[in-house]
Amino acid sequence: MTGGRGGGLLVAGTTSDAGKSVVTAGICRWLVRKGLKVAPFKGQNMSLNSFVTREGAEIGRAQAMQAQAARVEPTALMNPVLLKPGGDRSSQVVLMGRPVGELSARGYHGGRQKELFEPVMACLEELRSTYDAVICEGAGSPAEINLRRTDIVNMGVARAARLPVVVVGDIDRGGVFAQFFGTTALLSPEDQSLVAGYLVNKFRGDVSLLEPGLDMLYGLTGRRTFGVLPYAHGLGIDEEDGLRVSLRGTVRESVVAPPVGADVLRVAVCAVPLMSNFTDVDALAAEPGVVVRFVDRPEELVDADLVVVPGTRGTVKALAWLRERGLADALARRAAEGRPVLGICGGFQALGERIEDEVESKAGVVDGLGLLPVRVRFGVEKTLARPVGEALGERVEGYEIHHGVADVRGGESFLDGCRVGSVWGTHWHGSLESDGFRRAFLREVAAAAGRRFVPAPDTSFGALREEQLDRLGDLIEEHADTDALLRLIEEGAPAGLPFVPPGAP
Repeated sequence: MTGGRGGGLLVAGTTSDAGKSVVTAGICRWLVRKGLKVAPFKGQNMSLNSFVTREGAEIGRAQAMQAQAARVEPTALMNPVLLKPGGDRSSQVVLMGRPVGELSARGYHGGRQKELFEPVMACLEELRSTYDAVICEGAGSPAEINLRRTDIVNMGVARAARLPVVVVGDIDRGGVFAQFFGTTALLSPEDQSLVAGYLVNKFRGDVSLLEPGLDMLYGLTGRRTFGVLPYAHGLGIDEEDGLRVSLRGTVRESVVAPPVGADVLRVAVCAVPLMSNFTDVDALAAEPGVVVRFVDRPEELVDADLVVVPGTRGTVKALAWLRERGLADALARRAAEGRPVLGICGGFQALGERIEDEVESKAGVVDGLGLLPVRVRFGVEKTLARPVGEALGERVEGYEIHHGVADVRGGESFLDGCRVGSVWGTHWHGSLESDGFRRAFLREVAAAAGRRFVPAPDTSFGALREEQLDRLGDLIEEHADTDALLRLIEEGAPAGLPFVPPGAP
């Protein structure tokens, strides 16, 4: 796979959250350890968990994580279309890393999605001309028959690029044989010809008990299973959405070093609507002695040493939610008592005095919580940046994704935001991944909270992330038929795969 057009594979799933993202990352890490130049790709991603590349493009964090697994710099080519939900029926459409408008689901699937097929395929072909292999991730299920006509992420991509497809199923949920069979049987003969086989994910127990079923599945479909991946606790990686994932899982499910000091620190994260970049708190959860939980009631803030108001795609909606739940009053009491609060991006905006929004919510002028001397005006242009600075005497790196422009009118400067007493606010995502700054910040929090907490001197968030990506590579290398996967990537789907009736309606 050197020179010309690189090989490829599409990792589809029987359902959302079947494990496509982690399997794609694991295959990328396995291939790069073999000495191949590999890139991830997802034509269309729906997520509020996004990242900013070095060229200032916004892409899904899952693809940024997969690029790290492949040991390459993430680019907009790896996720050309990103949909960021703003409500139940509409999303912001981000094309090649820049927002191009808001569309309803009907408007998107009714026409706009089809228009994006050409740029999506152009990105994939550019990657294939540069890399030895491109590992593509599908979305949802390839058997979403209502959406197949305009598909630009599953079988539409596989058909156009002649990519072999491996379907991942989560056996921990049950029903995986029916999912594999049904997924295949609902595809057209042309689509079925590219489905090379299956990969079982999250298996617990004795594999020998599963093997008769895999043999029967082969008899029914003519397709083999390329591996059975065991259930692995605490694989802390950035998936698209949901609070099930990331390093919090590692802290909750695996053995963690005890606190260095006499006390733990309790962190409460307000689970605001349309929460974005919830991975900001992963670096806190990675620290020995720091306990992170998501909360939605004011009484859950009482014993917290630090409260985080995270980013959100709907700042005005989040403000209303904080007030309705009684959390706004609880935050005001904390600030008056000198107890630590950190607002990040939309959370920072909510802590300010006033928000003028004719862009995101179109609500006009809305009062903020008044805990920071900041006024925010939403602009049409989105800020996408990778700032570097200093805080608490330590170097800090972060990234910015926001329409709100902050007018800071007082307080102490803090990462382009401000600090007043024990209330901190910044637009910078990812700042807590800077190890020295995180330790300094936790020391401040502990002092303000009166806790005898001491940050571990050697916790490296980057090293933890690398360990987890290596674990994903190990899962593929140890539990999948890597020789067969490599043949698929190099040669495509085998000829003569049988048709499984009834096919697409």
